[in-house]
Amino acid sequence: MSELNRAEPRAKAPVHLWIVGVLALLWNLIGVVDYLATQLGLEFYMSQFTEEQLAYFTSFPKWLVAFWAFGVWGAFAGTIGLLLRKKWAFWAYAISCGGMFMTTIYNFGMSNGAEVMGTGGVVFTVLIWVVALFLLWYAWTMAKRGVLN
Repeated sequence: MSELNRAEPRAKAPVHLWIVGVLALLWNLIGVVDYLATQLGLEFYMSQFTEEQLAYFTSFPKWLVAFWAFGVWGAFAGTIGLLLRKKWAFWAYAISCGGMFMTTIYNFGMSNGAEVMGTGGVVFTVLIWVVALFLLWYAWTMAKRGVLN
């Protein structure tokens, strides 16, 4: 019997998978643009921040930038995996959450990130966590139901 014949049959993708996947792709592209524009120092993007915020962003230690990258690119990869209906989407989202955990610890426990970002930044961070945990749960659920393989 060939490998193709032994693979578990994949459950039909529910419509909500495509809705969640496309919305997640648009959402995670915001993170990709933010990460790239900040790391590349693109003027059109960086000009929206105060001097204090710019100083804060440019003071990030290299290890933090690495965890930030895991957060952003893990979420993006997870979304691609979700749209391709791959089980590894869950693990990509898990890596993303690990990166986000470390950046959150740094921003709110090891630096004055809450002060620099203000209330809007804190609220947005909470929103990012809500979406990230939802996507992690969603990928796990779709994998358990056989939609992802």
